[in-house]
Amino acid sequence: MGILNVTPDSFADASPKLDPATAVDAALRMEAEGADLIDVGGESTRPGAAPVPADEELARVVPVIRALATRLQIPMSVDTYKASVARAAVDAGASIVNDVSGFRFEPDLARAVAESGAALVLMHSRGRSSTMYDEAVYDDVVREVIGELGGCVRFAVDSGIAADRIILDPGIGFAKRASHSYGVLARLGELASALDRPILVGPSRKSFLREAVGDRPAAERDWATAAATAAAVLSGAHVVRVHAVGEMVQVVRVAEEIRKEGQRAEGKGQS
Repeated sequence: MGILNVTPDSFADASPKLDPATAVDAALRMEAEGADLIDVGGESTRPGAAPVPADEELARVVPVIRALATRLQIPMSVDTYKASVARAAVDAGASIVNDVSGFRFEPDLARAVAESGAALVLMHSRGRSSTMYDEAVYDDVVREVIGELGGCVRFAVDSGIAADRIILDPGIGFAKRASHSYGVLARLGELASALDRPILVGPSRKSFLREAVGDRPAAERDWATAAATAAAVLSGAHVVRVHAVGEMVQVVRVAEEIRKEGQRAEGKGQS
């Protein structure tokens, strides 16, 4: 999943893509580099980011999605927690809604997704951007993420969203200290098995990587991202959300081959 931030304050993009033509070119380039999905976002959700009014978010993402709808050969998701933005984005050509709030901010989003027939990504998080680290208190981060995401799935299904249209994201870096994010990556297989849904992981250029590589700016964390991406794929992630698509496609393909061989060897050992 290639990240297309149509915002002026992304933590990881040195050059904002607010101009629709620039954003379209960036998305087409990611597709050419091997992206399977493009995730279009009009509001930064980095720690401390200010909320964006719905009309402003709509003005950022809808023209880009509409322009890409006739040019991309791969699906688009819209990264939003707002029902009005999700409806407009799906009408414009998005087929997936990626909600970082797990319906906590706008429960009506569930009805909007159900009515649209779109697929859904539900991410684990706590608090808002300004308070998420205050909520990063866990006795067992993986078990608690499993429990809270399970509740999100039940709400989605009760709202009319088919379970087989739901993807889950454990929320690396969201309401999680570095140790929590590494803990989720280390036990991703346990999480995936318990939730029994496809898993999306988004480690790209996030601040938890500094725990291992030092205080590098976000744009210099692609090697660190590569390690986290490989670990996620080897542990069973179905989708990885990244900025540097061309480089991470190579990482994913190699990790996939290793995982396949491991599965073959395991199968032979059980036969």
